[in-house]
Amino acid sequence: MFLLITMILLTIAMALTLFRMIKGPTLWDRLLALNLMSAKTVMLITLYGVYKNNMALLDVSMTYGIIGFLGITLLSRFILRGGRHK
Repeated sequence: MFLLITMILLTIAMALTLFRMIKGPTLWDRLLALNLMSAKTVMLITLYGVYKNNMALLDVSMTYGIIGFLGITLLSRFILRGGRHK
């Protein structure tokens, strides 16, 4: 029951983060919200894997975490170097 409540609260937090990603006043706020969405997705997949006793989902969440980290890093470097306006 505790895992189910945690997954529901995490989904609500993801919805609030999505609102922040859409509303964010700067590009960096949106990028930070995207990073938070990636981290919360990893947590949600992990919790669901533990809830359903499916250890394959733990591998999926770890892979998604690595891809999310690399994606945010590459987007940050792209923005810092001027993006398309170079």
